[in-house]
Amino acid sequence: MRVAAVLPGDDRRRDRDRVSSTRLNPAVESISAFFPCYNDEATITSMVNAASKTIEQVGADGELIVVNDGSTDGSQEALEDLADSLPSLRIVVHERNRGYGGALISGFTAATKQWVFYTDGDGQFDPTELALLVEHASDDVDVVQGYKIGRADNLTRRIVGRVYRRFVTFLFGLQIRDVDCDFRLIRRSLLDEVRLTHTSGVICVEMVRKFQDARARFVEVPVHHYVREHGQSRFFRPASLVRSLWDLVGLWVQFRVRR
Repeated sequence: MRVAAVLPGDDRRRDRDRVSSTRLNPAVESISAFFPCYNDEATITSMVNAASKTIEQVGADGELIVVNDGSTDGSQEALEDLADSLPSLRIVVHERNRGYGGALISGFTAATKQWVFYTDGDGQFDPTELALLVEHASDDVDVVQGYKIGRADNLTRRIVGRVYRRFVTFLFGLQIRDVDCDFRLIRRSLLDEVRLTHTSGVICVEMVRKFQDARARFVEVPVHHYVREHGQSRFFRPASLVRSLWDLVGLWVQFRVRR
């Protein structure tokens, strides 16, 4: 596996200028952009609109997908209203919550374009920075992987996130710097080669490790991370952390057995 990295700019304005000046990349003809959505009524509309405009800006043929993973707020109504004005939007509905990994698997399955972009629907990443990923895609790259310039979470979450990241990097031999940065542009053909099975947040570790095993070529690009202003993350709840630890053990055993 080959990993290349792009260093962050001196300031946010420089990155914004790069986004606005991005033009069509011949290596990126079409993009499926999808968002896993769980109770993201307050943010999902703006996220989808931003992705739609960015795909148009970079000159790619696009489709938009939102996986409504059993939301109990007004997310579905917001999405149906949005679909009236965005013909390229498809809504995949889970009647019951299937977990983060379950939402990603549904999104990957629904995506049909040459490249697949995804990020969360909660507003902690800026969909316009998809243009930065497109800029660094090429025929020699399979995954354009974002990494957070600075994590916009409280101290406890930053510490837990750092410990988790270092732990899984060591345990699974990961060769990227930020496995839990869910801001990725992935070649569709690579997803066709890899079977993902985990329905929890551990799917990110499973995905990167299986991409590595498939000899995928990565390039890493810095992206901004923002404070979550609406809703709450489920990952940091004690029950979720315990489940993630248990799932990591199962995933580790799975890879050991495959050897």
